[in-house]
Amino acid sequence: MPTPSLTALPIRRLTRRDLTACADLSEDRGWPREEHKWGFLLTAGKGYGIDDPDGGLVSACVVTEYGPQDQPDLGAIGMVLVAGRHARQGIGRRLMRHVVSAMGTTPLTLHATPYGRPLYEELGFKVTGRAEMLCGHFTPGGPPPEVATRAVTAEDLTGILRLDGEVFGADRTHIITRLPAFADQLRVAEENGRIIGYAAAWPNMDTHVVGPLIARDTATAKALIGSLAAHTDRPLRTDIDVRHEELLTWAKEHGLASTAFNAVMTYGIAELPGDWSRRFAPLTVAAG
Repeated sequence: MPTPSLTALPIRRLTRRDLTACADLSEDRGWPREEHKWGFLLTAGKGYGIDDPDGGLVSACVVTEYGPQDQPDLGAIGMVLVAGRHARQGIGRRLMRHVVSAMGTTPLTLHATPYGRPLYEELGFKVTGRAEMLCGHFTPGGPPPEVATRAVTAEDLTGILRLDGEVFGADRTHIITRLPAFADQLRVAEENGRIIGYAAAWPNMDTHVVGPLIARDTATAKALIGSLAAHTDRPLRTDIDVRHEELLTWAKEHGLASTAFNAVMTYGIAELPGDWSRRFAPLTVAAG
């Protein structure tokens, strides 16, 4: 059981000023510091945390909301962490219960590791899908792409937002409009002047994470990944919905290796909104 002092510690909103403390917490649990990602999530979403009286954070997580600000259509929970010295004392459960309560009737989603899944199931989350994490140096080869891709311009934003809303099933303008500053690359696929897919590659420690990856079909998704890989020397990392078997096979044939599986879980809805057949990878598993 938690000590009385830990039980009584207040849960507060985190801000970008807490970035270093959040990165320290990641490092404490053996995760990369991921300061670039933490900064993005704390700015675009809502952070929640518990301060440690001895300094730093006892626990933290971030919620990214989508849809109308006063009544979101969906909330994605991520970066749920408890300091190692306070693990297995119910702190994570308390923080999660607070977040679920704070979100009211808003449907929720998260990507759960095998370690975290039992807690989320206890809180009422249901497994509705799975994502496979791939990482490695992309090896080009094979037939040329069937789809044309290019770097995004300012004029593309309206088309990207329209496509993203269709596919994701909720408005995430506040996320998409931050991508040009957050990502090192942002590319679109087009056909007859119409945007049929887009993808970003953003820096995370020594890798480039591919996400979001939205595409009309698998051929378009392949073209976007290949074009992003052609413009970086870093290993790529991405988290692909396991239903996209053809893309997973192709990525593995081109040097990316499977490193983990996460369960996609929902609360308050039977499945995620939008069109999964065109949604290949999230921006990050922490934000859905």
